[in-house]
Amino acid sequence: MMNLSTPEEEKATPENFRCGIVSIVGRPNVGKSTLLNSLLKEKVAIVSKVPQTTRNRIRGIYHDPRGQIVFIDTPGLRLGKDTLDKLLLRCSLGSLEDADGIIHLVDANEPVGPEEEHLVQKLKPLRIPIILGLNKVDLKGQCVPEYISLWERIKGRSIEQMESLVLLPLSGRTGFNREKLLEILFGFLPKGLPLYPPDVISDLPQKIAVGDIVREKFFSLLREELPHSLAVEVETIQPRKKVISISAVVYVERESQKEIVIGKQGQLLKKVGILAREELEGLLESKVFLELHVKSKKRWRDNPSLLKELGYDDYVS
Repeated sequence: MMNLSTPEEEKATPENFRCGIVSIVGRPNVGKSTLLNSLLKEKVAIVSKVPQTTRNRIRGIYHDPRGQIVFIDTPGLRLGKDTLDKLLLRCSLGSLEDADGIIHLVDANEPVGPEEEHLVQKLKPLRIPIILGLNKVDLKGQCVPEYISLWERIKGRSIEQMESLVLLPLSGRTGFNREKLLEILFGFLPKGLPLYPPDVISDLPQKIAVGDIVREKFFSLLREELPHSLAVEVETIQPRKKVISISAVVYVERESQKEIVIGKQGQLLKKVGILAREELEGLLESKVFLELHVKSKKRWRDNPSLLKELGYDDYVS
């Protein structure tokens, strides 16, 4: 395996400044967003136990005297059949094209699935460094041998013979091996000028970021079967004298789901509004007036025009 550690003798100087793009890929719910937030020590991606909460490429920018790392947190790799699932798959795999390195993140406690088979086949021909991140090792990590065997079977050689692959146990939740991961990344990133100013930690458009915060609050309060049918479109963000006024539409696929999202006497929708507003006020550093409307739109996940409105225009053909 490749030795990707940073040379100790190379000190951080403008001449040695390193900058590059690192994609974090893996199937849903392996902890990609948790890892990204841990690396940045800031919340830039929503986190939920519900799979497939990330629906956009989220760029999180890590700044360090050694250089700058642009992390791309991709949607969980899911081999679904509707238009949205196909767009998310395209989004995830498309992030590999411009990357200087890849973190293939797996849940070391969950058996290998068809998504991993598909992903490793896509990663097989790449000539860039890949870190097989064995996440959640703070639990048992009993499935680690399965992931090693998968890579060996598809690559047709032992893990020790793979020159551009390194194994790294991780825990996004506890931060275990966080600094080691950064050290490895800076060890192979190319030298170059920063891509973003030092005060920027994410380039996610404001409307999408606001919509993700609202969506996260629904995920935290609703049962698991509904969130995949739920989307949030932020229609307007209007700064006023002492308050920012935000209007958003919450889409579900069926009329019966509207009752679930609104809750008895509107209590669930009200609670979501309160939780989202509290976080938005911290993010926007202003008082926020948040207005939420719930609409049903049948098969919105297969509606290209609505998917464009929801921020997937880069992936809708």
